[in-house]
Amino acid sequence: MLSEQFVNLLNTFDPIHLEQMDRVKLMNRVDTKFAFDIKVLVEILPELAKHYFVLEINTVRIPSYQSQYFDDKNLSFYSDHHNGRTNRFKVRIRKYVESNLLFLEIKHKYKGRTNKKRIEVDDFKSTLSSEMNKFITDNSITKSTLLPTLENAFQRITLVNKTRNERLTFDFDLKFTREDSSKEFKNLVIAELKQEKIDRLSPFFMVMKNRIIRPYRLSKYCLGAIELFKDEKIKMNRFKRKYLYLQKIENHAC
Repeated sequence: MLSEQFVNLLNTFDPIHLEQMDRVKLMNRVDTKFAFDIKVLVEILPELAKHYFVLEINTVRIPSYQSQYFDDKNLSFYSDHHNGRTNRFKVRIRKYVESNLLFLEIKHKYKGRTNKKRIEVDDFKSTLSSEMNKFITDNSITKSTLLPTLENAFQRITLVNKTRNERLTFDFDLKFTREDSSKEFKNLVIAELKQEKIDRLSPFFMVMKNRIIRPYRLSKYCLGAIELFKDEKIKMNRFKRKYLYLQKIENHAC
């Protein structure tokens, strides 16, 4: 039912296509995340239609994404985030399912800004090739051998502001997998506003403010790691309040 609602709601948006997205690549940017119930997304989409285009790929407006994350055996990337390091990295292979494109991506978070670099690859990997390792080390990552840690899959709606240089994504229907374990979040939406610099006059910022939904910092990778490494006593004390809040959203308790 919700998927039908989304299709109908997104039909009220003017489309934008991949070849028109150059102005909002924003490979160096400021990201602001929000988390809320999927029912809220149904409510706010009509408020956003006049301000944003919706990305359409081969007639699809709700494409599917898959990611394979890499970390060292000590989960150092996760720990850097948990410990609040302002200079930290994330390494993943991202698959754009409908277009069948895959990229090895490095996200470098430094003093509040996100810088993303990527190279095209052919598939998910059980081990990184020499070319991939060179790309990683050339981007100042000095961790020991990186291994596949977990995978996730989700659906995404991408909106592009009609007048401002900003992009907005809504990720939902999240599923995390690791070996034989998995965890799904069916009711949680993670929104991410990507801007050159923080602009609180953004229409989406105003919509969130009107609903008293405040920015929320917890990456999908960290959420998946918390869920799938529980039995290994993963450190999560600094994330506990955020994690419990996301669980409340998933259970329609917020």
